[in-house]
Amino acid sequence: MALAHEIVVNGDFRIKPVELPEDSLEKRVKEIVHKAFWDCLSAQLSEDPPAYDHAIRLVGEIKETLLSFLLPGHTRLRNQITEVLDLDLIKQEAENGALDITKLAEFIIGMMGTLCAPARDEEVKKLKDIKEIVPLFRAIFSALDLMKVDMANFAVSSIRPHLMQQSVEYERKKFQELLEKQPNSLDFVTQWLEEAADDLTTQKCEHSPPAGEEAAGSREAPGLSPVAVQNYAYLQLLKWGHGQRPFPETVLMDQPRFQELQRQLEQLTILGAVLLVTFSMAGPGVFGQADSAEKLKMVIKILLIDMHLPSFHLDDALTAIGEKVCVEVSSCLSRCGLAPFTTDKETVLRGQIQAVSSPDNPVRRIMDSRILTFLETYLASGLQKPFPTIPGGLGPVQTELEEVAIKFVRLVNYNKMVFSPYYDAILTKRLGPA
Repeated sequence: MALAHEIVVNGDFRIKPVELPEDSLEKRVKEIVHKAFWDCLSAQLSEDPPAYDHAIRLVGEIKETLLSFLLPGHTRLRNQITEVLDLDLIKQEAENGALDITKLAEFIIGMMGTLCAPARDEEVKKLKDIKEIVPLFRAIFSALDLMKVDMANFAVSSIRPHLMQQSVEYERKKFQELLEKQPNSLDFVTQWLEEAADDLTTQKCEHSPPAGEEAAGSREAPGLSPVAVQNYAYLQLLKWGHGQRPFPETVLMDQPRFQELQRQLEQLTILGAVLLVTFSMAGPGVFGQADSAEKLKMVIKILLIDMHLPSFHLDDALTAIGEKVCVEVSSCLSRCGLAPFTTDKETVLRGQIQAVSSPDNPVRRIMDSRILTFLETYLASGLQKPFPTIPGGLGPVQTELEEVAIKFVRLVNYNKMVFSPYYDAILTKRLGPA
């Protein structure tokens, strides 16, 4: 289920060869075992007469691998491989001292060249330069491993269109099977949706206080629709404390994607707040030229690029950003023929930029709120174009915000298609049949 979901949701999904960490125990053990394996083959082939048992088993493995690369229509190639790599015949030749293992290797390399992807042509050609049998076999198996990865990725790209047609029903069916085995598999989802309904109910009560008897202890949420609650719940995933609480089960496979979106939005919030502070102090005309504003934005983005790393310190980054912004503002003022900022004004600008480090900073809170409002509006529109009107102050980060919005809404809409029956059942209990 997780693999099918990844193939459908992630258009760039590729299977990659396993690369063990350089100093890991697993890598050292693998190297020791492989060396012993190939040393054993070398010892057998060095005997007089040579013992080919080990080598013939390897040829058998190579034969099966080559056959696994063939499509149903590759009848001629299948017959060639079966005929030339006939293990019974090879054993008889070995017993009679007539086995030409170099000739077998040449056939194998030729067949690999026929079947490999164009990107592997150079690697397969290099095999012809290896003259010693043991290093050649070792290199053949390494190349075959890479060809297996290529074939797996070809299969993924081939199956994707068919999988996309059936993935919603498939994932829902697999989740239902899981739910039947583990009935508590919706516990965190229920908590997530009920919290969203409670938050929205509280907000409605605060903004429109009920009158008379309607206020008497009712837990009902008049005016709340399941869709509105779901949309609000999805927005809360962009503010999730991933280290503090479990992620809802139905979005668990997309947790890394939601985390990445959360990081991008946090960076956009800081970027937008710094730009808003700067443009407000410099005046609308100073960064009127698109290239000046874009250059300033790029400078700030570069200094925020490592924001997701544990070693990143926002205070230090904003100090550096304050210095860079003052330089850019001074340059723009000079080009516009305006007087430069006084020392006091530069100090104020640096101070306002530094203040953005606090989550309670008014400018930062405004940017955060408007970003969520934009996402909520776009989510409610159902991925319709054109985009909703960008809220005030977000113009400088509009392009980046729209890119994030598209990813977010696609992710949400797919999740809704798969799991909406479960969400509707939970919210019907919470909100009532209406």
